[in-house]
Amino acid sequence: MVQTATQNTDELKVNLNTNFDESANNLSPNDVEYHVRANDFSLFYGQFEAVKKVSLDIPQKYVTAIIGPSGCGKSSLLRSMNRMNDLIPGAATTGSLMLKDEEIYGQNIDVVTLRRKIGMVFQQPNPFPKSIFDNVAYGPRLLGIKRKGRLTRIVEDSLQHAGLWDEVKDRLSNNAVGLSGGQQQRLCIARALAVEPNVLLMDEPCSALDPRSTARIEDLIQKLRGEYTIIIVTHNMQQAARVSDFTAFLYEGELIEYGATQQLFTNPQKKQTEDYITGRFG
Repeated sequence: MVQTATQNTDELKVNLNTNFDESANNLSPNDVEYHVRANDFSLFYGQFEAVKKVSLDIPQKYVTAIIGPSGCGKSSLLRSMNRMNDLIPGAATTGSLMLKDEEIYGQNIDVVTLRRKIGMVFQQPNPFPKSIFDNVAYGPRLLGIKRKGRLTRIVEDSLQHAGLWDEVKDRLSNNAVGLSGGQQQRLCIARALAVEPNVLLMDEPCSALDPRSTARIEDLIQKLRGEYTIIIVTHNMQQAARVSDFTAFLYEGELIEYGATQQLFTNPQKKQTEDYITGRFG
């Protein structure tokens, strides 16, 4: 099996991420400090079990990709991490999902505070119909930050982090909907970073973008690694291979395999994983 996987993943191997922490090659996710931990975590939409008793530890300040075919539970699992699924009628969970030592679905959890700690970037860029400045300042204002000087520093720092400052610094008062799709997505990343999250969730952030804009987002992920714990859902295995340190493969709601990205793509331990990454199904 190993030989077959190696023969059929030559293209993936050539494009494997070369900027990640090389030590991740020799680690399992359990060897490093976790930031988000699932233990027999299940998510139901009514009677339908979308995520089935998933257990995994997401390492702190690494990039973890979640891959799998459409409908396998990738986005459902991701959205569970900051309780976006609460907005869906009939959604319910069992098992445990932790942010450090805090139970995400605990009775006393403040969801607003949770979403400050765990930011999210969606598939489609969704800037508010406000100025570029007001988009980034929106979250800090909700947190009670009112002083113009402090807001200005937050906006500049966040846009710098998102790789957008040089492109928009002279038009911060312009409406954000006038930006290109790729710029809008980086603005949404800046908006998420403005409230100083610890974890950044990305739900197929490049699927609506052209190749050039996709490359800019992938470069940005590389720059943010080490500062934030980044969890990205992607249907693009090449992208997962390029940007992530660790990869989890889901199929029909179940976690099939999870490990260092280079190991999973070049030497998968499960036949299902090999079949998926070599294109035999999915």
